[in-house]
Amino acid sequence: MQYYTQVPTLISKSLQERLSKSPPFLFVLYVSLSAFVVYSCMYGFRKPFTAATYNGYRLFGVSYKVLLVIMQVIGYVISKFYGIRFIATMRPEKRALSIIILIVISWLSLFFFAIVSYPYNWIFMLINGLPLGMVWGLVFGFLEGRKLTELMGAILATSFIFASGLAKTVGKRLMIEIQISEWWMPFVAGAVFMIPLLISVWCLQQIPAPGHDDIANRTIRKPMDIDERKAFVKRFFSLLVPVVIAYILLTIVRDFSEDFANELWNETGFKDNADIFASTSTLISLMVLAVVGGFFMIRSNYKAFQYTHGIICFGFIMSILSTILFQFHLIGPFYWFLMATTGLYLGYVPYNCLYFERLLATYKIQGNVGFVMYIADAFGYLGTVIVLLIKEFVNLKYSWVNFFTVLFLITSITGIVLILWGAKVSARIYKSFEP
Repeated sequence: MQYYTQVPTLISKSLQERLSKSPPFLFVLYVSLSAFVVYSCMYGFRKPFTAATYNGYRLFGVSYKVLLVIMQVIGYVISKFYGIRFIATMRPEKRALSIIILIVISWLSLFFFAIVSYPYNWIFMLINGLPLGMVWGLVFGFLEGRKLTELMGAILATSFIFASGLAKTVGKRLMIEIQISEWWMPFVAGAVFMIPLLISVWCLQQIPAPGHDDIANRTIRKPMDIDERKAFVKRFFSLLVPVVIAYILLTIVRDFSEDFANELWNETGFKDNADIFASTSTLISLMVLAVVGGFFMIRSNYKAFQYTHGIICFGFIMSILSTILFQFHLIGPFYWFLMATTGLYLGYVPYNCLYFERLLATYKIQGNVGFVMYIADAFGYLGTVIVLLIKEFVNLKYSWVNFFTVLFLITSITGIVLILWGAKVSARIYKSFEP
């Protein structure tokens, strides 16, 4: 009997030993796919409800779907602000169990969303967002501080794009093909993702800690106490201001693109096309992965850090040009939205897998990416809530096409200015703190 109870431990130790001795290609493949599946499954508990419309329902003077989106994002904002401390102090051995607990809480909230009738079930969408906001920091903790972090992180970050489309496709198919009601659909969609989530979390837990070469190349990654966090913010405050504001803009546009893509596609002739979400998100994922994933080949941390500013600016420019082409009727709505969101993801994804990772490595900071990333995320999602409220309560007449056109142009033009400002500030800091 004792032998059988030891089998899982023996399997775990054997797998960890094999991973530590495996070729880089196999290690990257294992880690990347495990992280990708975990985070993709997380989206199965967050985004399927956005494939519904909840037409005819209103509360507090706003449409019910907008209210649900706002509630979930408010939960996400609270989670991100709490996550600044939670992720910064998280010990590696507790990450896997924490992911499972957070997901289960989120799933249970969707069950109560289904059984509690309108108009009282909106509170459960707030509860749904509270735990999910901390999952990214836990997952990325398994990847950061390694020589190949950019490549693994880029694959993980493309799950933001791919999984959002997949989750909405699953949700819409459940409603169209199985006739699941829009109230039960989010919970049932979560059930679809639960088993692969548990398997992939276990796989993540088997990943060995960064080795000596990783530490020499990227610095040691460890929990940060309150004094270390204060010292970091004080040292990089002049850099964080422009780059975090740019990230806020990117987060706002990204959230609107995910949460209201269904309305845009309905308006542009794709109402009954359930596969439009997965097909566009897959194309965007591949294009972003091809660009961002290649940064692992740049050995110089400072060069990679500075080049990241260029990639983000290129993404903004791509969004501007595609919007102008659409306005002059040179491309249709499908290619416009595909190219514009690809450009914005070229700005958004580097923050989540490259920018702050190379910042810590460049300036020899012994901390973790999660802390600084959650500062940016917290204010980013707060910006989303503010714009959602303005959009709903300011009486403006607009179509979704016009709304996204203005959003893409304003965000991209402002973002270019902010990122160029950030590049200049980072160069000045490097001269002062050059190792």
